[in-house]
Amino acid sequence: MMLLALSGILVLTVGGCVCVWWAARGGPRWTRVVSAATLATGELTRRASRYDRNPSGQDD
Repeated sequence: MMLLALSGILVLTVGGCVCVWWAARGGPRWTRVVSAATLATGELTRRASRYDRNPSGQDD
């Protein structure tokens, strides 16, 4: 079951990266929507991991 979940996450990640690449080259509207969602998710993940490393909540 865990392998299936990780495989699904991998497929979504690769698909999101492809949409970011395609949208940067003028792809259809839906690729720009998926691209924005992918970039926003990446930013949230980056901020969460930064917060985990610095519990005081202060950025270096």
